Amino acid sequence: MSTQELELSREKVIVKTSIIGIITNVLLAAFKAGVGLLSNSIAVILDAVNNLSDALSSVITIIGAKLANRAPDKKHPLGHGRLEYISSMLVAAIVLYAGVTALVESVKKIFHPQASEYTLTSLIIIAVAVVVKLVLGRYVKGQGEKVNSGALVASGSDASFDAILSASVLACAIIHRIFHISLEAYMGVIISIVIIKAGVGMIQDTVNDILGKRADVQLTKDIKQIISQQSQVRGVYDLLINDYGPNKHYASVHIELPDILTVDEVDRLTRKIEESVYHKTGVILTGVGVYSYNTKDEEAALIRNNVQKMVLTHDWALQLHGFYVSIAEKKMRFDVVLSFDIARGQALETLLKEVQTAYPNYQIQITPDVDLTD
Repeated sequence: MSTQELELSREKVIVKTSIIGIITNVLLAAFKAGVGLLSNSIAVILDAVNNLSDALSSVITIIGAKLANRAPDKKHPLGHGRLEYISSMLVAAIVLYAGVTALVESVKKIFHPQASEYTLTSLIIIAVAVVVKLVLGRYVKGQGEKVNSGALVASGSDASFDAILSASVLACAIIHRIFHISLEAYMGVIISIVIIKAGVGMIQDTVNDILGKRADVQLTKDIKQIISQQSQVRGVYDLLINDYGPNKHYASVHIELPDILTVDEVDRLTRKIEESVYHKTGVILTGVGVYSYNTKDEEAALIRNNVQKMVLTHDWALQLHGFYVSIAEKKMRFDVVLSFDIARGQALETLLKEVQTAYPNYQIQITPDVDLTD
């Protein structure tokens, strides 16, 4: 199946799942609103409003999926995949607004209580709603994980949690019916706080996606393993994966090769690597840089081992790679991956001073690298 076919299939799953969510939530909202108005229960009414916000979230999810799946154009050569993150942000904003509004209304009911009255029919409707929400939540979340849709996963988790909240409302209704104790307004406050917390969490997750977060550990491991299977490759470094929407990744990487390979051999090898990585992971390698390592001089290997030991004595120096030394020209170059615990300038000054002291006759070039992936 081609990439375009996969994207279309993914879009169909998102749209179908969202439509099911919309229909279910609208029906639940209608029944709960009826029960809430007849029984004069703020908790049930807020639960109905929550269902409506879920339905609206599903509408936005569909729109986001449609827009994100548009083909690349001149202005957006890498596609429109990140629009899906914006739709997730809108969903989170709706959830947060619903939570704040519900909290205000619930607090009002605490200071100005009104009598509630539940019938057996209303209790049955709420109980059925709990079961429906549990089933819907599991289904939506499962579909979201299947197609890597953050919006669907968030909606599914929200639906599952809504079921718990609805169960709490049902418990309050039963308590009121048996003991004539009204807890609806207080339960409304709890529901509101939970909704607000969920909205804030969704915003944080989406902001992380937009800003760019650390690449998935398994994905980076798979890519490095695929590249390392080539016999000429001694090391894989500086893997940078850019996220342009769910399942849309572009990456660059450096590989360490022996200094005896010709440009033609390197060209054929890098093309083979790019093709293999794409077919096995779906990640497009936009660039494969090359480090050369010494193969003709034993003294060079000794120098490398000595410098590596010297550099890695520092906790903030995580890795040394791309080492190459020309003994004839008295030149040495290498990269060092630095942790986020030290300033780049300070680290370079320290390392350069130590290595220069050990090899005073050499011209030394140290390139600091960011700790991008695991």
